[in-house]
Amino acid sequence: MADMQSVEEFRDEAKSFLDANAELRDSDDKPFVWGEGDDDVSLFEEIDRDVELELLEKAKQWRATRFDNGYGWITGPAEFGGRDLTSAHERAYQSLESRYALPNMGFFGIGLGMVAPTILAHATDEVKQAYLEKMYRGDVVGCQLFSEPGAGSDLASLQTKAERDGDEWIITGQKVWTSGAHYSDIGEIICRSDSDLPKHKGLTGFVVDMHAPGVEIRPLRQMTGGASFNEVFFNEVRVPDSFRLGDVNQGWTVALTTLMNERASIGGGSGGGMGLASVTRLAELCRHFGIIDDPIVRQKMMDVYINFQVSRYTNQRAMDKIKKGQLPGPEMSIAKLSLTNNLWRTANFVADMLGPRIIADTGEWGTFAWGQFLLGVPGMKVAGGTDEVMKNIVGERVLGLPKDPGIDSTTAFRDLRVGTQAN
Repeated sequence: MADMQSVEEFRDEAKSFLDANAELRDSDDKPFVWGEGDDDVSLFEEIDRDVELELLEKAKQWRATRFDNGYGWITGPAEFGGRDLTSAHERAYQSLESRYALPNMGFFGIGLGMVAPTILAHATDEVKQAYLEKMYRGDVVGCQLFSEPGAGSDLASLQTKAERDGDEWIITGQKVWTSGAHYSDIGEIICRSDSDLPKHKGLTGFVVDMHAPGVEIRPLRQMTGGASFNEVFFNEVRVPDSFRLGDVNQGWTVALTTLMNERASIGGGSGGGMGLASVTRLAELCRHFGIIDDPIVRQKMMDVYINFQVSRYTNQRAMDKIKKGQLPGPEMSIAKLSLTNNLWRTANFVADMLGPRIIADTGEWGTFAWGQFLLGVPGMKVAGGTDEVMKNIVGERVLGLPKDPGIDSTTAFRDLRVGTQAN
């Protein structure tokens, strides 16, 4: 086996590639100045679907360029188009690429962060060969089809059916809150394959063609004004048995693989959730409105900053564990919970500082646009597992607390209440 390329050599090679194919960000060379550069509206608002497709096409072109030059799947196995390099090489490339002005890669977050790892872990060789390389090249976009109208936090209660028909399965049912379904080519779906088994044991996972006959996608309009979520209907959609993920009735294991990668992707992807809501941006907001010297304002701002930093360091510990080859664990539930808490903390801070400016569109830069951020945070408290589910996981798997007793469906609520009062 040939010696692996050193990280230093790889970094020099990657920099040459980026210099030849992209331009450096202007913002890296100058400090953030209030009222200059990108308007906050463009940073926070949800875009029109026609514009979204144009941006997706640009993103696909860049992913193809990356992949064709050896940077599409740096840590992936060579048999599926990867380079078999280490996480250190991946981090080196990501650090370099962040300095360049490139198309938004968010379209591929679910497919590459959640669906592709599950395919690699549980799919047949046929499916791996058919999709992994195309997903990392950007030719195929994936989505996750888990939640249903009656099965969100209690995912194992899902009712979408998969019935065996020879070498095929027939899928019928409905999924909801599916991000990116309208531009996805494939979806990872969990279905009920045996209603007689306990709910966690009668599930089976599949890769489904989102363009197949019988698949209907409808947008869900949110209070932000956008429609990034969808409801998806399956009317006797046929899926080959070779597109099954894992063993029959072992879909819960498949789902857990995806969910752990989802929480790792959501919770750890932005270093604790700071992103555009950086402390510099928040400080400049306060400075612009003449409240930067208010001790209460400063205390609240530092509370936001400190929580972001604590979350970032906690995430780093969890990500280091994954880099050593260990599976994502309950730490990623902490990361996901910290992310939504930080976003909510930031939204409340901005709302307190801006007052009526956050709900009245006066045209002033950096004010009303934060309303999109504020309205979008509740969605994050649901995505990837609700805050309540995350707290249960942390309580039970990290703190060792007993499980919730659940609901006694055999006893009337009135009797339960009387019994409690008697005790």
